Formats: sequence, structure tokens, C-alpha cells
Amino acid sequence: MIGSAAIRQRRASRGFTLLELLIVLVIGASLMAVAPPLITRAMPGMELKSATRHVASALRYARSRSASAGEEMVISFDLEARKMTTQGQSRPYQIADAVKVEVLTAESETEGEKIARIRFYPDGGATGGRVTLSLKDNPERKFGVDVDWLTGRIRILE
Repeated sequence: MIGSAAIRQRRASRGFTLLELLIVLVIGASLMAVAPPLITRAMPGMELKSATRHVASALRYARSRSASAGEEMVISFDLEARKMTTQGQSRPYQIADAVKVEVLTAESETEGEKIARIRFYPDGGATGGRVTLSLKDNPERKFGVDVDWLTGRIRILE
């Protein structure tokens, strides 16, 4: 009796059967077929969040740099070329094609409808404004980045 139990235990612990391996492979292949469409559907939303965070980060950088250096700092938005340039940095930030950008700022800081700027002053103030980023395909999905003119405080609004 003891010998037969040991034989059964050895047979049970040999490994996986071919059928079990095939089932796992079929499940894995079906997951691989379903996952890419789900990921690409989420991409525009991720691009929107990323662009919003990058704009807010650049504005915060300009505000702190202006206060620490004691000089004005300017963030420029080229709405036609879809670029944002921070004064003192050589490379502009290219905004994703799926994201629409609108800038509301002081009239003195605009050049037609193509160029808009937000200026930060060493005392902490700013020209103020709002950068609104939305999806071109779904304009209801948007974020706003507000710049308070008095304090220069930057906030992201959903």
C-alpha cells in the first residue's frame, strides 16, 4: 500500500500535460489579440494628460525661475505650429496632434491668433491666463491650466 501511494504521488508531480499547456497558450494568444486595441484607445487620453502636465510644469518652472533670477520669464505658445517655448530653453515642446490648445491671456501678450504668451514677474505676479487643452476627437474631454495674475499660482482644472 505504501508503495502504490508513492508511485501515484510521483506520477502526479511529473509536470503539465500537453492539453494544459495548449490551453494556457490559447488564453495568452487571445489576450494578446484583445490588448492592443484597448491600449491604442486609451492613448489620446494619455497624450492629453501628459500635455497638460507638461504645460503646467513649464509654467511653474518659469514662475520659480522668474522669482529666483529676479527677471521676467515668458512662456510662448505658437498655436499654429503647436509648440510651447520657455524663455531660456533652446528646444520647444511639441504638443501632440491629438490635442487642441487654446490660450486666453492679456491682449498685450498676443500676436493675432497664432502667438500667445504668459509672462511672469520677479515679484510673483503674472499676466495671468488660461491654457485649455482638449482632445480634437472629443472636445468635451479637456483640462485647463490657470495662471493667477496676482500671485502667479498655477492650477490644473479638470
